[in-house]
Amino acid sequence: MSSRCGVVAIIGAPNAGKSTLVNQLVGQKVAITSAKAQTTRARLLGIALADETQMILVDTPGIFAPKRRLDRAMVNAAWEGAQEADAVLLVVDPVKQRRHELMPLLEVLAQRPERKLLVLNKVDISKKEPLLALAQELSAIASFSEVFFISALTGDGVPELKAHLASLMPTGPWHYPEDQVSDASERLLAAEITRE
Repeated sequence: MSSRCGVVAIIGAPNAGKSTLVNQLVGQKVAITSAKAQTTRARLLGIALADETQMILVDTPGIFAPKRRLDRAMVNAAWEGAQEADAVLLVVDPVKQRRHELMPLLEVLAQRPERKLLVLNKVDISKKEPLLALAQELSAIASFSEVFFISALTGDGVPELKAHLASLMPTGPWHYPEDQVSDASERLLAAEITRE
């Protein structure tokens, strides 16, 4: 079996559960998870492995309507991360997410060539019918190739998502040695966890 390696950009509104999902995919705590919006300042890379496949996860800062200069820079950094990706995951919290906040993001996503996956998070605390309606509504705007219903907290649905992501990665050599799960240095990681 030949090895595969690719980049997955994880985008979504603040507190959609991106960092928790990254930690689930990687299998250990690499991304800072906190209830405070905009805590992911660095574009922390988590590296997820599935058999012969290495997935470099670009955990982007939350993209949302920028009000201050700092946020605008964050939005730009987040899009930069999404630009070199083999797949883009849009993580949505169906419980808290206001649709109008997602519109600018969906419109930009609709124009992008990458394979786009919609990930509806927190299915453990959501009702099924509204979830399906939301999935249809968002897919109609940004034409997602697949929709996944997961709970980043419990890990529900994450193995299926991970296996699918692995299948989308291009054939090629791994960019990082197997034992180097996170690109962030130990020091950065310690600082991130402390900041939480």
